[in-house]
Amino acid sequence: MEASEYLSQEILNYAISISASDIHFSPLEFQTEVYFRLSGKRKYMFSISQADYQALLTFYKFSTGMDIAEKRKPQNGTLTHHQHQLIYDLRFSTLPVEYSESLAIRILPRQMVPQLEQLFLFPSQAKTLLQWIQQEFGMILFTGPTGSGKTTTMYALLQSLVENRPFQAITLEDPIERELNHILQVQVNEKAGMSYDAGLKAALRHDPDILMIGEIRDKYTAQFAFHAAFTGHLVLSTIHAKNAFGTIFRLLDLGISEADLDQALIGIASQQLLPLKDHLRSTDQKRAAIMELLDQEILTNGIKGISPHQSDRFSSFQYLRRKAYALGFIDEYS
Repeated sequence: MEASEYLSQEILNYAISISASDIHFSPLEFQTEVYFRLSGKRKYMFSISQADYQALLTFYKFSTGMDIAEKRKPQNGTLTHHQHQLIYDLRFSTLPVEYSESLAIRILPRQMVPQLEQLFLFPSQAKTLLQWIQQEFGMILFTGPTGSGKTTTMYALLQSLVENRPFQAITLEDPIERELNHILQVQVNEKAGMSYDAGLKAALRHDPDILMIGEIRDKYTAQFAFHAAFTGHLVLSTIHAKNAFGTIFRLLDLGISEADLDQALIGIASQQLLPLKDHLRSTDQKRAAIMELLDQEILTNGIKGISPHQSDRFSSFQYLRRKAYALGFIDEYS
């Protein structure tokens, strides 16, 4: 085994052993700092020499099919990693910086998608989502920071639907994070001409009952997604917004009218992950999700500018964290 491959194994094995979701290599003039993202927080771990980092970067570029000679443009690639009879999908992304290229690695365990009830700290929130997906058409949106489990939640919702009813479900993702049974998954590939725009058009021609869009990124995607929701499809997607209530203003900014919001939206869920106390953790789960949920009634008022906090049916993150601490699920309340 070459030195760079050995170093790669050491870093990946260590990151996985402590449940890191991402590895960041940040090159400086004389060394490269290595950070892990643990429970959503970026933490400095150690440094390696520039010579070791350059050899490691070349090894990853070669292994993932990137252009080794290209150092001025961002590149992406994928690999699989085996550890303790488990398989992990690795997503690589390079970014040109002052002294070299920065490298980020997302670590995705290839495991069975958990049942929806297993994901949440409070079972009532899972039940609310299950009620939402009983609608035959409309849109359910998820928001939250990167790594907060939005895609996993959507996967679990899709699996619960297709396991019980013979739906035609299609996903459009960039990238596909986990393989799902009985669901058609489409990989967005801009270089091959499979953009979100092209994928959406093709997916709708394939007669889906349910459409999952990895992310609403622009006005065109937003309008197309709402069109799908209006024409008899159940649409699930994510969108970047400050919080659940802020999603309304984000959609208005993308050109969706208040009337369309009121008619199409089934619900909006903003998700966060909380680190569980040590004695509550399992091999597969060290964090659990909480959600700010906006149902149709709260959404109708929200579109009119009425804050969800005025509804006694709305639970804020602050309230949910306080409740989790009081029940002994988490170590500290903030």
